[in-house]
Amino acid sequence: MNTFIWVIIITAVAGIGGTGIGGLIGALFNRDSEKTVSLLLSFAGGVMLSVVCFDLLLDAIEQNPDSSAHVFMVIGMVVVGYGVIYLLNYLIDKSTNPEIPHIDKDHPKTADQLSELIHSDHYEEHKKMQTPSSLFIGGMVMAFAIALHNLPEGMVIGSSYAQDGAVGFTVTGGLVMAIVIGLHNIPEGMSVSVPLISGGMNRAKAVLITAATGAPTIIGAMLGYSLGSIGPLSLALSLSFASGAMLYVVFGELLPEAILMWRSKLPAFGMLIGLLVGMVIIFV
Repeated sequence: MNTFIWVIIITAVAGIGGTGIGGLIGALFNRDSEKTVSLLLSFAGGVMLSVVCFDLLLDAIEQNPDSSAHVFMVIGMVVVGYGVIYLLNYLIDKSTNPEIPHIDKDHPKTADQLSELIHSDHYEEHKKMQTPSSLFIGGMVMAFAIALHNLPEGMVIGSSYAQDGAVGFTVTGGLVMAIVIGLHNIPEGMSVSVPLISGGMNRAKAVLITAATGAPTIIGAMLGYSLGSIGPLSLALSLSFASGAMLYVVFGELLPEAILMWRSKLPAFGMLIGLLVGMVIIFV
């Protein structure tokens, strides 16, 4: 089986599997899982940061290490990748927040618990004031937004495999990125299934729709792998874009979410452990 097929299989597990697991957790929501999810997210963020800084970016620069212009091109594409994911998250927030008004004017703007982070507490409060259809529409908007958001994340996996050139489940940058993206997709899956179920959808159907939002990750991986396989320049551009996208995921999503779920020093420690584990994976 060639590398391209493996990229599709592994990305499907990370994209569809990750969001599907999140959807299932949302359907069987357990508030006691907050600390565990917090540590998983911070650990995944550390591993991802290590792979980006010590593997992807270095390889992107090494495609033409003697050219200062090439270095600035890599920096520029990192900014583009970061900006694309930031814009997608901005559009997600803008599209979904009107469906989830705060309980009152004094309600804090930031989440203190996993239930607030995925808005399940808001849904419970607003069931009496909102129709099920409005909650359902909010869930469908979130599903579409998350599906769009998963496209560039898939490019990260594909670009990493184009860089590695390895086949199968070998421990490589591509597999590591697939694992951490899969972990990252869990809370995203929860944010889709909770409003769908609150809006009256059958739990099993809601979980299936949530899992389907991870499918665009496969398209992104195919695109990233194809671009990265063309030549050194396209590989550098693809790796740089993927690095910027993942830097936003780490600092704009994973770490803030981990800290909001568990206001403690341990999420930062979990990220440090993840960073060190990532270095072991890359260099050992």
